[in-house]
Amino acid sequence: MYRNLRLVPQLIYGRGSINQLGDILTKQRTDAGSPVVFLIDAVHEKRAFIQKLPLRANDLVILVDVGTEPKTQYVDELTERIKAFSNRQPDAIIGIGGGSAMDLAKSVSIMLTNPGSAADYQGWDLVKYPAIYHLGIPTLAGSGAEVSRTAVLTGPVKKLGINSDFTPFDQIVMDPDLIATVPPNQRFFTAMDCYIHSCESLQGTFINEFSRAFAESGRDICRDVFLGRCEDVVADERLMVASYFGGLSIAYSQVGICHALSYGLSYVLGVRHGVGNCIVFNQLEEYYGQDVREFQQMIRQNRIDLPSGVTNGIDEASMNRMIDTALGLEPLWKNALGDDWKQRISREKIRSLYVRM
Repeated sequence: MYRNLRLVPQLIYGRGSINQLGDILTKQRTDAGSPVVFLIDAVHEKRAFIQKLPLRANDLVILVDVGTEPKTQYVDELTERIKAFSNRQPDAIIGIGGGSAMDLAKSVSIMLTNPGSAADYQGWDLVKYPAIYHLGIPTLAGSGAEVSRTAVLTGPVKKLGINSDFTPFDQIVMDPDLIATVPPNQRFFTAMDCYIHSCESLQGTFINEFSRAFAESGRDICRDVFLGRCEDVVADERLMVASYFGGLSIAYSQVGICHALSYGLSYVLGVRHGVGNCIVFNQLEEYYGQDVREFQQMIRQNRIDLPSGVTNGIDEASMNRMIDTALGLEPLWKNALGDDWKQRISREKIRSLYVRM
């Protein structure tokens, strides 16, 4: 049976498109005085576009802390703060920032209508009730969080996303002006999430022509930008499109070995997702061949300082937790290696890959 995909139903793309946010929200606001909640990456507090947001008196602005990747406990805290702010459900939840800020917005919109803790919904298709209307505005390009059905969270016992048809945004605003000031290293590491999404999708066993079209486009745009094949003036515009395509490339497919191992690094050592993907991918030439060699060329050509030695001195208990985290992501391994993946990968092999990082 084919999956009946739910994609983001509405999007606006283009420089300056954030200026249309007021018009979008007017259609969502009720006459009941319900708030619109803005969850904004705190790094943007002083940026000019924040000062121009279409706020009303009863709206709530929360500058979210994304110094570490989103945790289920933080989602629960934000949800309770919003409930305490007003006795009315919000008309909308707006997430502004990189993948972490957008994943917080997606998660909170779900938890406002579903009981329990965010940790209860880490997995596939566990959400019972539709989310509050939620809108994403990316200020980084690469994670694909603006279009994916996943909100990646670290919980008490695992790092795993809330994967559901209620997770995707109802609207996204893709304004390339918002990523113009991103530092070069952060820009690269985030964009490589898109590149790696695409490579893992293309070489996976789940691939079909729908996913292939998006994956090839996302990968090729990253090549153009980071191997100097496109003009700088349009690089940000193209990266924003690549991020969108990269997110869609796994809608009918899946990521693979790199993301499985990266989740282990993140959960145990706190390595940020984009950086972790690059650290891992650098060691996977035996699985992703030319894609890894091309990635290494991008590293050299863009003079990126890729962290090394992150697993040096790790104790045995932590190593086993990383391995357990990685192995727990069965769909990723199945996509990468096939239905017999358990016979094709071992704890010892995973350990050897982590040791090289």
